[in-house]
Amino acid sequence: MKVLISDNMSPLGVTILTDAGLEVDVKTGLAPEELKAIIGEYDALLVRSATKATAEIIDAAENLKVIGRAGIGLDNVDIPAASQKGIVVMNAPDGNATTAAEHAIGMMMSLSRNIPQATASMKEGKWEKKSFMGRELTGKTFGIFGIGRIGAIAASRAKGLKMKVIAYDPHMPKDLVDKLGVELVSVEELAKRADYITVHVPLTKETANVLSTEFFTNMKKDAMFIDCARGGVCDEEALYKALVDGEIAGAALDVFAQEPTTKENCPLLSLSNFICTPHLGASTSEAQENVATAIAEQVAEYLTKGVVTNAVNVPSVSDDVLAQVGPYINLGEMLGSFHMQIAKGSVQEISIEYSGELADLNTSPVTVAFLKGLFTPILQDAVNYVNAPVIAKDRGIRVVESKSDRSNDFVNVLRIKVKTNEGENELVGTVFGKNEPRLVRLNTFRLEAEASGPMLLVYNNDVPGVIGALGCLLGSNGVNISRMTVGREESSNQNLILLSTDSLIAKELLEEVMQLDNIDNALVLELV
Repeated sequence: MKVLISDNMSPLGVTILTDAGLEVDVKTGLAPEELKAIIGEYDALLVRSATKATAEIIDAAENLKVIGRAGIGLDNVDIPAASQKGIVVMNAPDGNATTAAEHAIGMMMSLSRNIPQATASMKEGKWEKKSFMGRELTGKTFGIFGIGRIGAIAASRAKGLKMKVIAYDPHMPKDLVDKLGVELVSVEELAKRADYITVHVPLTKETANVLSTEFFTNMKKDAMFIDCARGGVCDEEALYKALVDGEIAGAALDVFAQEPTTKENCPLLSLSNFICTPHLGASTSEAQENVATAIAEQVAEYLTKGVVTNAVNVPSVSDDVLAQVGPYINLGEMLGSFHMQIAKGSVQEISIEYSGELADLNTSPVTVAFLKGLFTPILQDAVNYVNAPVIAKDRGIRVVESKSDRSNDFVNVLRIKVKTNEGENELVGTVFGKNEPRLVRLNTFRLEAEASGPMLLVYNNDVPGVIGALGCLLGSNGVNISRMTVGREESSNQNLILLSTDSLIAKELLEEVMQLDNIDNALVLELV
């Protein structure tokens, strides 16, 4: 079998693949037309971030069986197109966690001691010792926005520097954060108390531009801001204004909303109290060896033995099991994603009940799929079918499975109760026909909803005119409704409306929806 490596990668990856008996070609810097012309020859494609595995490229890949990303982010791979063609997509999510955390610490030190500015001054032939007065880190408060794996590593390094560490993360249980020796605080308290704030969350619908004017205004005047996570989490225009107006003392970015980044598209580069690097968070020889080794081993195992590891679009099960429970794997992942987008607080316990004929099958892949769906909205590419149970365990989430041969309403039913520190939700799903997942109950509301794509979830009073007003508002703003399901709560005058829309509803339009008469609440959802 033939493997194409189309981006720069550690030679260790090539060695692992050739030792497994695979033929390897390294062809970097290919134009899309060049890649499209040759991709049909290969069984596997290994990339980093430069190569764009678009739907057009994938369509031309007649023999391709697997795409491997040496790293975590999969923005450059069209996963739905690959899935439709039966191509496994893998990544290496754990190879650069330490490197990313260390880069944030390095940025903090550089900001504190004016190292980049002093270096530039000396290279210009100057000796401006009095111009670059720094500050000590000892005793300062280190604030972390998102204390997942990378954030936890950053916390341990900051504690080694004798700093006090606080963190904001709405999805992490307090007791686990306490075990790290870190104080869990609100986002407002994080901004007001921290001397340094570092970001460690992926870019999602929830985190896009989440750190903006209000956040920077709440920060201390002498505080400093660091983002080595993902471009787009920080509102760069708001950050620029905060630095210019003296709202904060300094900032350091390794990631930007638009990359490559230049003075033309990023005014921040003109400021003396701003330092930056060109997305170097994962750029160490150790990290590159780690991710190249990991992805090469995974691809070799799959091509030679059929073993699936760290796949983001295929569960690690045999073909026989997949044929039996495949539709319920899709259902489980949908229900998980649905819950995470409607719930408040951190998940504490999950109860999953399989009823009907489904109870006689191997349902463990369905449970894993639910966990993957649950974490994907907040962790994105960092979660897959392999590590989802590990993430649940690391977060202290108790998962309980049960089975019953009785199912009152449908032949097979998947009933899931999720308890958080702020409440509980119950979701019930089934599969219509051979492969049509449906949400048939949400808490006390009964419905039959095909939950996929952009959606709007509305809770309203059951009175005439609500649906009409909602439809008129969306239509006047150019939003087309492709499907609509109404669920009614028999014991009250409450309705639930679930709309599928052709495009994701903007935040401003959602606020208008909330202002309509008899609307109690509305949420924008984005499901696979």
